[in-house]
Amino acid sequence: MTAPTPAPAPAPDQNALARLGTAVRARLGAMPGIYRVPDERIELYAIGGFLAGEECGRLCAMIDQVAKPSALHELDYASGFRTSFSSDLDFHDPFVAAISARIDAVLGVPKSFGEPIQGQRYLPGQEFKPHNDWFYTSESYWPGEEQRGGQRSWTTMAYLNPVEAGGATAFTLLGINIAPTPGVLLLWNNALPNGRPNEATLHAGTPVEAGAKYIITKWYRTRRWR
Repeated sequence: MTAPTPAPAPAPDQNALARLGTAVRARLGAMPGIYRVPDERIELYAIGGFLAGEECGRLCAMIDQVAKPSALHELDYASGFRTSFSSDLDFHDPFVAAISARIDAVLGVPKSFGEPIQGQRYLPGQEFKPHNDWFYTSESYWPGEEQRGGQRSWTTMAYLNPVEAGGATAFTLLGINIAPTPGVLLLWNNALPNGRPNEATLHAGTPVEAGAKYIITKWYRTRRWR
């Protein structure tokens, strides 16, 4: 008789990710006006008109004031992997804090779990190549991220302006391409229902072909962000 295959060891924060996934899934499922993308491989939702036009314009102006070349852990801007401009928005600003609180309220995740809202600007030719938002726990940056709040659970992203051409959000393993629509809030679970990282969340900000693309992003951890 063949010995049973041992169960894989729990991934870091797996239980916390599973609990958060269950809670947020139930909350979003009961929320009117929210759309779930019909693909069982990913928990991906959208809310139209989450931000008003005036709010979008104000956020774009704030991003222009603070944007600087984006980086990604060990990769700098010159690598070409992420060529947008980005910066955390001032979470003490009452306007930014109010937007952040509205996103918190959608998910029902504790405010303390959320990272600051990050603003991002893409000009023609700029992109963010396929990547996951969850952290690779085998990498050298993980101990620091573990101390800062642990694994990323949910991602939220709002589009702020019409883009003349290009700039879609592409979930590259799923064939899902979402065109930027001002005011729309996207939300997705970076984990599977069992709390392990979901490889299907691999996504890209495709190159802007004409005009500019502005977005805000807010990520949530499994515990208090520091």
